[in-house]
Amino acid sequence: MKSDAAIESGERPVTREDRFAALLDEHRGILRRVAWAYGRSDEDRRDLVQEMAMQLWRSFDRFDERLRFSTWMYRVALNVAISYLRRESVRAAHLHPGDPALLEEAEDRSGSLGDRDLRLLDRFLAALDGLDRALMLLYLDGCSHREISDVLGITETNVGTKIGRLKERLRRGLSEGQP
Repeated sequence: MKSDAAIESGERPVTREDRFAALLDEHRGILRRVAWAYGRSDEDRRDLVQEMAMQLWRSFDRFDERLRFSTWMYRVALNVAISYLRRESVRAAHLHPGDPALLEEAEDRSGSLGDRDLRLLDRFLAALDGLDRALMLLYLDGCSHREISDVLGITETNVGTKIGRLKERLRRGLSEGQP
């Protein structure tokens, strides 16, 4: 419903679509970060961002205003990304070594990052299961243990324990020359 000031100034009411577009634009970086962690190529990442945005729109009516939008967005985006990862691993199991898609994927993953540390981090994240990958993505994005707990539905203590174990695993891998 329009406020009196909006009616007098001739502004149009803020629609559900406008509100969603503004929130999506404000938090678009979340989608890019999730896509980077779960997509294998630039094309996969673009597709994943589109899938996440579509699912966010479909779910927008169920968004609980008591939550921060970014927390809800992470939860939806990570669910889409994990489902995508499962579908892709089934598809990849059916590819044979001579498939050009395999060569493309190898080129994309090795050449797109450029920086050695980012490549090592990428390899480390790629080796993690869906929950651990989501947890590390949120941690690397600077989320607090509380925020990670809210997004993933696990306790803050569990978040701290898992982060500690993953950091140790990364340190051990780096000292052995591989993440």
